[in-house]
Amino acid sequence: MGRAGLEGTAGAASTARATTVLCAEVGGAPQGAARAVTRYLQVLGQAATLSGGRVLHTHASGVLALFSTPDAAAAAAARMHAYTRALPETRDHPGVRIGFHAGPVGQRNDEIFGDTVNLALQLADQAKSGQILTSHDTASNLSPALQELVRPSGHAKVHGKADLLLGELVWRDGVNSIISACGASVAVHAVLRLTYRGKALVRRREGDAVSLGRDAECDLQIDELNVSRRHCSIERRGVAFTLRDHSTNGSFVTLAGQAEVRVHEKELPLGRSGCIALGHSAAAAEHVVRYSCELQD
Repeated sequence: MGRAGLEGTAGAASTARATTVLCAEVGGAPQGAARAVTRYLQVLGQAATLSGGRVLHTHASGVLALFSTPDAAAAAAARMHAYTRALPETRDHPGVRIGFHAGPVGQRNDEIFGDTVNLALQLADQAKSGQILTSHDTASNLSPALQELVRPSGHAKVHGKADLLLGELVWRDGVNSIISACGASVAVHAVLRLTYRGKALVRRREGDAVSLGRDAECDLQIDELNVSRRHCSIERRGVAFTLRDHSTNGSFVTLAGQAEVRVHEKELPLGRSGCIALGHSAAAAEHVVRYSCELQD
């Protein structure tokens, strides 16, 4: 994210207050992937707002948001990665880099400036795809539960200042723990909905699985010649759902907006919505299961 219009200079109309600045950058998408980037920016903004933040700037490849506490910024960062990871996989799948830093911020109208802003931008630039970086000082002001999830991550050179120690917030196995640090009511819940011939199944608990096949003991029984007795299963892993095929003829999965994929004795992460045909392509199948994977708070 460019710094023009963010740094500014202090003046009579400016104010200064302590806040936490978070910068999230979307990168790694090839030219022509504007739709994918736009969708990512929308999701990043939603994650910031749900975590109590205020989105101050959104530009072509990033989001800048303000939070009242480092914990709230950490929750937003974890949400951002969890939400974007749950989006359908595409060839143009972008990466997200996040940095946040707490300290005094100068503000004039909708413009912010100062070392806190500059360091948040620099942390996002330095982060790798999938990372959340923060300064050692900011990490020391996180709640104890979140401090335990911070790992040393080198240092950053800041103009006119000594090198600052950095920390990485390890979020992948603790999304709900991070979000719950701001209040138990804001944890992320993943919900799987399957519909087939007027019947609906819902799964939302961690470790929940649903089985599909010809056997009467399957959660969703599909009585068709090409369907195996226990054809496939769908398992929740963190905030995502994954289909695993156990069949002879394979499972044919269509993620929304993408071409159909045959999965045979392998796994496939499911996107937000789509359909599943067992045994042969959905174009020739009489029995098609539709699904949606939703993230709720």
